[in-house]
Amino acid sequence: MFTVEERERIRERLLERAQADSRIVAAAEVGSRAQGPGDRWSDIDLTFGLAPGVTVPAILAAWTPELERDFGAVALFDLPHLSSVYRVFLFPGLLQVDLSFTPGHDFGALGPQFKLLFGEAVARAQPTPPSSAYRFGLAVHHALRARFSIERQRYWQAEYWVSSLRDEALALACMRRGLVAAYARGYDELPGPVREHFAGAIARSLDRAELVRALGVAVEGLLRESAEVGDLAKRVSGELAQLIDREV
Repeated sequence: MFTVEERERIRERLLERAQADSRIVAAAEVGSRAQGPGDRWSDIDLTFGLAPGVTVPAILAAWTPELERDFGAVALFDLPHLSSVYRVFLFPGLLQVDLSFTPGHDFGALGPQFKLLFGEAVARAQPTPPSSAYRFGLAVHHALRARFSIERQRYWQAEYWVSSLRDEALALACMRRGLVAAYARGYDELPGPVREHFAGAIARSLDRAELVRALGVAVEGLLRESAEVGDLAKRVSGELAQLIDREV
């Protein structure tokens, strides 16, 4: 397992490499460590702005074999977003390193977790987070799919949809309380009774009756956390009650 000291040494080496590379004109720290030191388990999350004429595929093609050779890194996957590409690496010692590259004319913050380290950043339009109504609608969709999967005796698929429903309901609970909903970041900060209720929405087996029970708990929790969606929840509550009827 990597140590904090090893992580910091690798971070510094990556930034030194970026500053020495004429194809890179700016760098920033993103993610949780952009707003604080992180903790023992935090990864490295750096983003780089590119000089005019340098393409993202070209810099990835150049940097990846160098990181593999010099650090023993393994590239896991790419995540394109707008004009950026995020490449996720696994370094020895289970250290995750996320590096993203963006054309310089687009390099800037897409949220509050952005700390400029060198170079310049431009002002970018901030993405609009999903609304409560959107998340509620997704949750209702997932509840339908869960029950229909149960009736089809596709119990693994049913468990997937129950879990997806539970996640959307927990995200709504976070949004109501001003907690971060993305990637379950706020779940552990929810009040104890809320967490305890949704713990009951975890299926303990793939038995039909157990899946129906877990689905019912998840739907009940969804309706409890739906105050901000207004009339929408009232309009579908009767349908949801039919959905979790154990006699169906």
